[in-house]
Amino acid sequence: MRLSRMVICFALMSLAVPGVLGRLGFCRAAAAAHAPVVPDTGTASDEGALFTAFAPVLRHPRCMNCHSQGDYPRQGDDGHPHTMNVRRGPVGFGVTAEKCNTCHQDHNLVGAHLPPGAPGWRLPPPAMPMIWEGLTDTQLCQSIKDPKQNRNRNLDQLVEHLTEDKLVMWGWNPGEGRTPVPIPHDEFTAKVKRWQAAGAPCPAK
Repeated sequence: MRLSRMVICFALMSLAVPGVLGRLGFCRAAAAAHAPVVPDTGTASDEGALFTAFAPVLRHPRCMNCHSQGDYPRQGDDGHPHTMNVRRGPVGFGVTAEKCNTCHQDHNLVGAHLPPGAPGWRLPPPAMPMIWEGLTDTQLCQSIKDPKQNRNRNLDQLVEHLTEDKLVMWGWNPGEGRTPVPIPHDEFTAKVKRWQAAGAPCPAK
């Protein structure tokens, strides 16, 4: 009698278990179907945003007028070619008597629209013209990190150039009659250094 009961109990359990498992599977599928959609916060997009957060500074006229298409500097917020037919020259300081320091001193001259100035006023040299005009965020990021295009700077030197070089910092104090870079310099520096700390990632293509 005891053996018969055991056989019956085993048979009932065998029938019950598939049903229970089936119900569990159904519940899990239903729960998954109604689960809230979690937005993708993957590191790729987040890290790319570290660069795009400060890229508008690099595209501001105070930067782009020296990093634009052509073998000459530009002027104004509209980026028109420099007057007097100024050219880059063999090392970026101009040609013949039209050297940059003929007009541009190491400081701004007092008065509206008088020649601006900063130490080392120049264009990038022709061997590494660092032309950014027309580049996507990804291309711009790759360009400024590339030693073949950034005067052989490593990442630390690049960040120092972007945040401390007096010629770059002129963009925040461009002289009377010119539009300065709108993002405060300390905010720009913080964004650049966050990008550096993350390994200087570039936005996805």
